[in-house]
Amino acid sequence: MNPDLSPLTDSLAETGVDGYLLDADSGDSDQLYLSGFDAPDAFVTLYTPEETALLVSGLEYGRAKSESRADEVARLADYDFPELVSEHGRSEAKQRAVAAFLADRGVESVAAPERFPLGTADGLREQGVSVEVLDEDVVTQIRATKSDEEVEHVHEAQRANEAAMRAAEEMLADASVEGGTLYYDGEVLTSERVKEEIEVTLLRHGCGLDETIVACGADAAGPHNRGSGPLEAGETIVIDIFPRNKATKYHGDMTRTFVVGEPSEEVRRRYDDTREAFEAALDALEPGVTGKAVHDAVCDVYEEKGYDTLRSDSAAETGFIHSTGHGIGLDVHELPRVSPDGGELRPGHVVTIEPGLYDPEVGGIRIEDLVVVTEDGYENLTDYPIQLQVE
Repeated sequence: MNPDLSPLTDSLAETGVDGYLLDADSGDSDQLYLSGFDAPDAFVTLYTPEETALLVSGLEYGRAKSESRADEVARLADYDFPELVSEHGRSEAKQRAVAAFLADRGVESVAAPERFPLGTADGLREQGVSVEVLDEDVVTQIRATKSDEEVEHVHEAQRANEAAMRAAEEMLADASVEGGTLYYDGEVLTSERVKEEIEVTLLRHGCGLDETIVACGADAAGPHNRGSGPLEAGETIVIDIFPRNKATKYHGDMTRTFVVGEPSEEVRRRYDDTREAFEAALDALEPGVTGKAVHDAVCDVYEEKGYDTLRSDSAAETGFIHSTGHGIGLDVHELPRVSPDGGELRPGHVVTIEPGLYDPEVGGIRIEDLVVVTEDGYENLTDYPIQLQVE
């Protein structure tokens, strides 16, 4: 994948600097995207209109040359790093090495993101390099539009997600009910046990996930409550899975709400209303529409039916109390936004659509699919049934 970085080139020209600098490990998604290099320790990426260059440790040098997208890879040792450490200590030695790396490329001024290390910035300034913050998070904005290859990476993660959701739903379907509590293989079925099944299934499909949501009853009324303890019949069980593919680093995301046994009339009504809001969002989704407009379509449905939303009451604690969706890719939450401040949606934008209703007296309900905006509408990257009652 060779991303179009011309917006970054334009931004550097507008800012009046020679290059764009990152100092982070590949856990920083902008670093991974710009360098194409996956490394657990921090390294330096310099982007200029002429080239992309990396400065890495000797440990990572060979791998960076063969795996990264950089035009050139340099080693700290090329700039006498061991000697600099002996004379100045490790922190200043790295700053001096980075300054020399920049000087070799005729770079006297750089822009950096807001979350650039303060020590590196101050150290470079002491070495005579101008460092300033780039006003807009340009790389993150570039990442919002996915190539066909990236869309397939997301789709692959979503297929693993579907397998994990299926494993969780089958566990609920196979559970027995004793005194209102779910039992599986003779033991109380807990949120933790279902999460374990989800995570094991994801591992078998090449994905990992440190946290997932399996929240029951009042727990499910907190949109990001991970859930814990026994699962109960007749209560809503919100399962939200957002795995990351271990090879590509791209995420999937999906939520389903289940009830084992007979849901109450109130739960069924709220579920049907959420399904209607979900369909309204999809109906509104097309290239050129704003994320705000899609979010408003959801709020319109909910408010018409008498629920609070953050649009109608910014202090609401029940009802629809979050945004309709978000972009997804190397980060599980990234641009664009499907929210009150969501901008124009364009082909290649991959977003979640996830309306929900929350009330501790009733539980939580959320439905979420993952879609990509296309030239003439959208494609749903999720292939999993939407149904409330576990069969």
